[in-house]
Amino acid sequence: QVQLVESGGGLVQAGGSLRLSCVASGLTFSDIAMGWFRQAPGKEREFLGSINRKGSAYAADSVQGRFTVSRDNAKNTVYLQMNSLKPEDTAVYSCAARRPSAVVIGSPSSYNYWGQGTQVTVSS
Repeated sequence: QVQLVESGGGLVQAGGSLRLSCVASGLTFSDIAMGWFRQAPGKEREFLGSINRKGSAYAADSVQGRFTVSRDNAKNTVYLQMNSLKPEDTAVYSCAARRPSAVVIGSPSSYNYWGQGTQVTVSS
């Protein structure tokens, strides 16, 4: 079965950086576009960025310039590099595999497989 496993979360001071990883199994990773989302307590799930199977990445306006999505198809892994972190970035971060037919890359409904999430906490 398909599994997405995130790692790399933790506690970091404001201004610091973290790189999250998401390892995929049970699917042909190189054929799948991937996305990153986050959800803070009491808030809706927020789209952060996506990368297609050819490696073209897109970051949401809210994190543009600070967050970067990349992938390594040889390792079945997608990454989220987060720089200049702020306390408001505190959330559970999840990766997801996009449906082949999806056209709205920022909608959670465009993704059919999800990881369990990893907690990121940014202290002030």
